[in-house]
Amino acid sequence: MIAEVRILGLHGIPELGEGDDLAALLVEAAAEHDGIRDGDVLVVAQKAVSKVEGRIVALDAVEPSERARGLAGPDGDPRHLEVILRESTRIVRSRPPLVIAETTHGYVCASAGVDASNAPSVGVLVLLPVDPDASAHRLRERLLELAGADAGVIVSDSFGRPWRQGTVDVALGVAGVAALRDLRGSRDAGGYELRTTQIAVADEIASAAELVLGKTDGVPAAIVRGLDARGDGTGAELVMPAERDLFR
Repeated sequence: MIAEVRILGLHGIPELGEGDDLAALLVEAAAEHDGIRDGDVLVVAQKAVSKVEGRIVALDAVEPSERARGLAGPDGDPRHLEVILRESTRIVRSRPPLVIAETTHGYVCASAGVDASNAPSVGVLVLLPVDPDASAHRLRERLLELAGADAGVIVSDSFGRPWRQGTVDVALGVAGVAALRDLRGSRDAGGYELRTTQIAVADEIASAAELVLGKTDGVPAAIVRGLDARGDGTGAELVMPAERDLFR
């Protein structure tokens, strides 16, 4: 039984750029918490990963299409909408300039994950990683190399929820962590057999970590310590399969 879980923010990480050794910076920042340990889970904000992978777009280089102009409406930037379209496989809902889109990864989220907040400079957009699971795996391997610790990695981002106010962080990329805990077939204290219950463990960890990350505090990563969450899950497991999506 888990008695205590600690969430430790990693401070002092500078503004990131393409090619930076993010894992080395995480190891350095973790020194204030006695380093990275076996069993730790490092939750890293998606924007940190995207920046070092060069997933940024300058608006000045974007020529908007007519569709982008229509989706932008009178209040939006058509160039921003054009980038959203390029990152989308379909537009789920729109109310200009707001767009809910399905990304190439299968996520359904606002603006296809394209965001101007916490960007390197004004007029620049940050995109989601091309393959968040691969990003998490590379980080995990590099952390093992540098710190010698068997730690899990979650690449997180903030998603809205259709029937709830506010955003929560979810796991986009997962490595070394059991993304889902499948309770189907087990029984509760009253003997009732659980038939559909699966716990999104990686999402829970990502959301908990966001309590110390914040959106304006300049803390792009945290260690979640005290959990037994090891496994070989992926972020892709957490995406609802199209055939089970009742809202399509």
